[in-house]
Amino acid sequence: MSLRIFYDSRCPLCVIEMKALTERDATGQIELEDIWQEGFSERFPTIDPQQANRILHAQDDSGRVLLGLDVTAEAWARVGIRRYRVLRWPVLRSVADIFYRLFARYRYGISRVLTGRARLCPEEGCVTASNPAEPHS
Repeated sequence: MSLRIFYDSRCPLCVIEMKALTERDATGQIELEDIWQEGFSERFPTIDPQQANRILHAQDDSGRVLLGLDVTAEAWARVGIRRYRVLRWPVLRSVADIFYRLFARYRYGISRVLTGRARLCPEEGCVTASNPAEPHS
């Protein structure tokens, strides 16, 4: 049974984590899907790419959707790293979820500080409604 993760390929930290996951995935437990890929909505009509951009989404073979740190804990456990399960303990869950939501909201700025790049963009650049001519960070 695999876990399909819908991730933001424009986020440097997200890409680093997905690469680390797949490098440890010796048994093919993880399947990655870029929410920015052409035809995403047609291939995955039950996953809203805008929502998946706000909070990490995954889906298991039974169709169950996991969100946020539930994805992180499950994905890492499937590749043999169980330490993230502590983030799902009832006593820590609420606090961890608050910090996750803050991270998700500000991940591009955090990426800039930690990696030197806020976004990874296709060759034509990242385009936003607020600034259609330039990449945004």
